[in-house]
Amino acid sequence: MLKIHNSLTKKKEIFKSIEPGKIKMYVCGMTVYDLCHLGHARVLVVFDVVTRYLRYSGYEVDYVRNITDIDDKIINRANENGEDFSALTSRFITAMHEDAAELGVLPPSDEPKATAYMSDIIAMVQTLIDKGYAYTAQTEQGNGDVYYDVSAFEGYGKLSGKKLEDLRAGERVAVDERKDDPLDFVLWKAAKPGEPSWDSPWGKGRPGWHIECSAMSTCCLGNHFDIHGGGQDLQFPHHENEIAQSEAATGETFVNLWMHNGFVRINDEKMSKSLNNFFTVREILKLYKGEEIRYFVLASQYRSPLNYSDQLLDTARTALSRLYNTLRGLDVQDACDENDPAIEKFRQAMDDDFNTPEALAVLFDLASQVNRLRDEDNSAALEKAAVLKKLANVLGLLEQDAEQYLQAGAGGSEDGADIDALITARNTARENKDWSEADRIRDELDAMGIVLEDKDGKTIWRRS
Repeated sequence: MLKIHNSLTKKKEIFKSIEPGKIKMYVCGMTVYDLCHLGHARVLVVFDVVTRYLRYSGYEVDYVRNITDIDDKIINRANENGEDFSALTSRFITAMHEDAAELGVLPPSDEPKATAYMSDIIAMVQTLIDKGYAYTAQTEQGNGDVYYDVSAFEGYGKLSGKKLEDLRAGERVAVDERKDDPLDFVLWKAAKPGEPSWDSPWGKGRPGWHIECSAMSTCCLGNHFDIHGGGQDLQFPHHENEIAQSEAATGETFVNLWMHNGFVRINDEKMSKSLNNFFTVREILKLYKGEEIRYFVLASQYRSPLNYSDQLLDTARTALSRLYNTLRGLDVQDACDENDPAIEKFRQAMDDDFNTPEALAVLFDLASQVNRLRDEDNSAALEKAAVLKKLANVLGLLEQDAEQYLQAGAGGSEDGADIDALITARNTARENKDWSEADRIRDELDAMGIVLEDKDGKTIWRRS
């Protein structure tokens, strides 16, 4: 029985889809003005695993992850670079897809871009004006901004738990005299000279960030769907504003269940560019494999803070290598014993709000069984190995050939042919009883991070 923590109710709930056997899920994706960082990696991996497990559990999952390809940051970066905003976003969308692939993240069912939904965004803004939830304000250029009137929506604050009077008391932003209330937020921004713009009933302009997601999610999944996810930093104001916009426009409940993954910290400090502890996925991939980063993300439950450190990445590398080493040399089949007790333990862990640390513990218990059975009963070892691989694949792990994985390097490590040549030279030295040369070569390989194992007259190797 699947239970998921609902950010709206602040408790774990038994999950029941709106339509039996089908789940509609929307996750806020990237604003594509720069390379993906570790926080983005966590969102990508977490909701990839959620999708994989729901499908493994028999659901048909329609997973939508949007792309924000127009906003202030994009325009500013394009201007800094002296390039068209669409060229900038195209470049970073490609980079995002490449990073996601390195992390073993499957493509979503749909990946809408804000610029492709402009007519739907404009229609939703007009509906909010017509229903009395939004108002226009003239700019110096003569065209109009459109603002959402938060006081008109009775349920504002129900996701974040914030109250309007408390928010007003703590308001630090300079008051815009064109707003009726400092907390009102923009739905449509009048274009400034030279900015990208679209025609609208209020003049040329572009959408505010929040309205983009309301329009894209309801267009792709309908007015009322099962799950909406994203990083914890989006809970307020972004997701709060999405609820206000969507429910005011449609008159229906927007989303049944809200999921938010925890913050990323660097060496126990908040990740921040100002602290110079801000890492892109590509920087980390120079030192660690994508699957090692994925394992590192899954070693923490998705709602807890994720603390990044080299030591924790090294631990992930060691743990993942141990699992791959368990499968090394075994002809593991896709089919497995569905009645194996490990499967029930795995499901119990994942049904408890996607508890991936407990699910990983099940994998290591299986690995111990495989290693114990290798020399006792090879057929029994293969059966357990098949279960191990099947469950690991649900988490997006152990999908590569074990031998190739263990010998592959991260970030341009030494070529395998060079390593094989050194091993051959070492074996020749041993045959000639030139022990000092054999030891020298072994030390050289050790310095390269290569672990040798002499077994049954052969030497196999892996990266440490």
